[in-house]
Amino acid sequence: MPLAFGLSPILVIAVGALLLMLAEAFSKKKAGLALGATMIFATGFAFSVGAWLGGVEDLQHADALAPWIVIDRFTIFFDGILCLGGAISALLAGGYLPEHRLDRGEFYSLLLFSTVGAMMVAAAGDALIVFLGLETMSIGAYAMTAFRRTSPRSAEGALKYFLLGSFAAALLLFGFALLYGATGHTDLAGIGDVVRRSTERSPMIIIALVLVLVGLAFKVSAVPFHMWTPDAYEGAPTPATTYMAAVVKAGGFAMLLRVLLTCFGDKASMSWSAGWPPALAWIAVITMTVANLIAGQQESVKRMLAYSSIAHAGYLLVGVVASIHSVSQASATVLFYLLTYMVSTAGAFGALILCGRRGAEAVTYEDLSGIGRRHPAAALAFSLFLISLAGIPPTAGFFGKWFVFRAAMDSGFYLLTVIGFLNSVLGAYYYLRVLVFMYMREPAAGAPVATPMRSGYVTAALLVSAILVLVLGILPSQSLDVAVKAASIFGG
Repeated sequence: MPLAFGLSPILVIAVGALLLMLAEAFSKKKAGLALGATMIFATGFAFSVGAWLGGVEDLQHADALAPWIVIDRFTIFFDGILCLGGAISALLAGGYLPEHRLDRGEFYSLLLFSTVGAMMVAAAGDALIVFLGLETMSIGAYAMTAFRRTSPRSAEGALKYFLLGSFAAALLLFGFALLYGATGHTDLAGIGDVVRRSTERSPMIIIALVLVLVGLAFKVSAVPFHMWTPDAYEGAPTPATTYMAAVVKAGGFAMLLRVLLTCFGDKASMSWSAGWPPALAWIAVITMTVANLIAGQQESVKRMLAYSSIAHAGYLLVGVVASIHSVSQASATVLFYLLTYMVSTAGAFGALILCGRRGAEAVTYEDLSGIGRRHPAAALAFSLFLISLAGIPPTAGFFGKWFVFRAAMDSGFYLLTVIGFLNSVLGAYYYLRVLVFMYMREPAAGAPVATPMRSGYVTAALLVSAILVLVLGILPSQSLDVAVKAASIFGG
């Protein structure tokens, strides 16, 4: 198979981003940009499916890209889900931005270029490419967070995200620099080979591992490196929040899995006594618990969903920790969970967009009071995605958590599994609280009432998300098999 076919998903998105940017510059009408961005993402997804079905094991001249870019099933899997998340975000932006008078065409170019960065991270075989992809992804996210130019809250969230993100990127880069000094390699496989052959663990490698873990934990918004998340998610336009919660988080976990399991996949680094799994297990426990406790105290629905996103990072880290005994199987559950989480959280933010038009937005729980009776379709959509995020069958979210917790139990982490389950029950409280307000409360006299908007773009995004939530919940085995093949590159 030609090498270009394996590279086709990222090439489609990159070339499409350039063409869309030119179209935005020379066109006075911005209405078609959302559809154009969606079509580019859909084409990238189609090429990802084609590359997956065609197989990437026998690409011609694949060594020409080595070791900087790795084209394997892990890369193609993430290319597909990143394009899917980007398409849903573009559709939501097509309805949200005109409604709220933010319809500026550069938003869609930022979406596409940021996705190119996320795809670079997923395909990176070298620390330099990891950093370039990370910064490409992050810069677009910073700009989209500050897209409300006149909003102090948006500017505050973007500034916090930028400053803390820059600090975390510096720590990650410093960690890679120490790895280069200790191993003489910048390619991830070369670093892993030297670390694996080392009879004595160098202090420089240990320090590098700590710095890399901190940088990776920030990018997946794990506690205590989550401080930027609530403010950035709340201040950003909701389609940008959707993109950060779905695509940026997926890119962060692609980077985390690729770096940890390639550079530090040896027995010593993955041991419970002296490796990274116990540190990651503590981070997972703190992330789940802190995020769920704070989420339950929020009055802003958008801020609640931000803390919910942090909590889900904790559940995903449970799957990463489980890879200590079964690398490919546990990693596969993380990939499947990412897919189910992406469609569920994108749908939840999309339903929140649908529930409020300009001047009558749904911001707090009280704003949603009685919407189940006044606008049953919007409430039903929101309910479906919240039930999936809570992990209630037969939705996709249930099987995402089931597979991750089962992997943890199979690896012997019974206490970690119990803590994860209890946190999942705790998380169900604030999801079901939204349903209580929508169906069992009426707005107080004189209180503002959210009024749903009308948008074909938003409706299409919700339909796609709802179909995937139900299909992944009813027929999870096929998607899990795809995730297993994608994770098989790590062996074990």
